[in-house]
Amino acid sequence: MDQPLGRRALLHAGVAAGATALVPTTAGALSAPAPRRALPRRTVLTRQKFFGDRLVARDGAVRADRLVISWLGCTTYAVAFGGKVFLLDAWLPRGIHSGRVPTDVEEIADLRPAAIFLGHGHFDHARDSGDIARLSGAKVFGTAEHCQIATTLAGEPIRTRALGQESDPLGTVHRFRALGMGITAIRHPHSEPATPDLSDPHLPLLPVPDLTAILTHPPRLEDLLDTLRHLRDPEGGAVMYQFRHRGFRLLWNNSVGPVEEKAPEVPAAIRALPRSDVHLCAIQGFGQLTNGMRDVRSYADAARARLIVPGHHDDWAVPVIATQAAGYRKPFEAELAKIPARRRPPMRWMSDPEHYLRPKRLTFKL
Repeated sequence: MDQPLGRRALLHAGVAAGATALVPTTAGALSAPAPRRALPRRTVLTRQKFFGDRLVARDGAVRADRLVISWLGCTTYAVAFGGKVFLLDAWLPRGIHSGRVPTDVEEIADLRPAAIFLGHGHFDHARDSGDIARLSGAKVFGTAEHCQIATTLAGEPIRTRALGQESDPLGTVHRFRALGMGITAIRHPHSEPATPDLSDPHLPLLPVPDLTAILTHPPRLEDLLDTLRHLRDPEGGAVMYQFRHRGFRLLWNNSVGPVEEKAPEVPAAIRALPRSDVHLCAIQGFGQLTNGMRDVRSYADAARARLIVPGHHDDWAVPVIATQAAGYRKPFEAELAKIPARRRPPMRWMSDPEHYLRPKRLTFKL
């Protein structure tokens, strides 16, 4: 079922429709629309799998009045926003286990995403960006270092757009348009353990290891070796993005850094954004080793979104570093409860592997 997101979004859609109806036209004033370029059958089928049969037409076009988000694990999402298809991050989780997410890199490329937006360059976010861009023609957005990482992984020139570079000061803001959307990108710190915050003390967060995924989806040798080869891929700087279209706003960050100590200007930059309707927020990070989920709360409190959706909390790596999402739910809910009720975002939980490629979970009317 589609998830309406309050009266404001519905009112906006009604006003927009009414405004269109009031525009006078005369015979011959409008030329016939150009026919849409036919997509390969495999792209149509893949889009139906990722975004739902009901929202994808026979020619592969996705409903222009919907935001559809399909979770592919960690912080990789396939998104159809106003009919435009793109990826947030580009990594199919594998290594310590294989085949747990029901797709593969070639199928993701078959979506024909127009763009790939990278949050940072570590393997668990950017490893498949080069292959997907090469196979699909998608343009890669990120810092200059992210673009170079993707080009190197592709093994040939690909389309890229650099949004500054890793050395830019934290809090640097880039505003631009792409895919018919207004987009803001903000440099922010990657997760890291900081000195324990005595003014806001937390116990270390170490979820109990769960070996279910390893036992049910044992790793293939080639996946283990590939992960080992890319463990030291560079960060290239961390970037969060807000996407705006038809009055709807999507915010996404794939890491939560210690902004209290390293970048107090980042929460200010987030608060300066128009209020987001949906916030896809990483909730696992190295900061949990010293300050629990305090850093997650800093991002969520600054964003004040109408809905927060957790990511980067599923079982994608070795135990302790990552476990199944259930190990993060209670700590996350307890941390959200510390935000005053008037600005606390409601939460929609995502569980692994239950909600991988389940677009109905995150479908919204524009």
